[in-house]
Amino acid sequence: MKNILILSLALLISMVSANVADAQSDSLMKSCAQNLPSSYISDGQVYQTPIASDETAEFNVTFYGGSTYRVAACLGKDAGNLVFTIYDRDRNELYCSAEHNNAPFWDFKFADTVDCLIEARMANQNEESGFAILLIGFKN
Repeated sequence: MKNILILSLALLISMVSANVADAQSDSLMKSCAQNLPSSYISDGQVYQTPIASDETAEFNVTFYGGSTYRVAACLGKDAGNLVFTIYDRDRNELYCSAEHNNAPFWDFKFADTVDCLIEARMANQNEESGFAILLIGFKN
């Protein structure tokens, strides 16, 4: 009986923690979505992961030639908390937000289809952790 009670309590704590994390992520998603105006159509993906100050998140993305894209990135409700860098498949740097005052988004267009790696890290190493979120939209 005691084991069942402990197991039930552990399950309840796990469920509450997951709901709190989901609520935090949803709130940050809404804040980040402000950088993806209605003129851009979402690619339908949400690129998000918990991240610590000493970690770098990686996202693999394919950008199709001829479309104008916007990558919007955020860590918290304030702009500029996440540094994101976009590389081509040969690891040539195409863009780094740190070189643009940690701009929370970047608009660009490729002539041809390009597979890219997007790395994201916390701009403020004094913060312990957060959710790295990228939203990608396109327009023709």
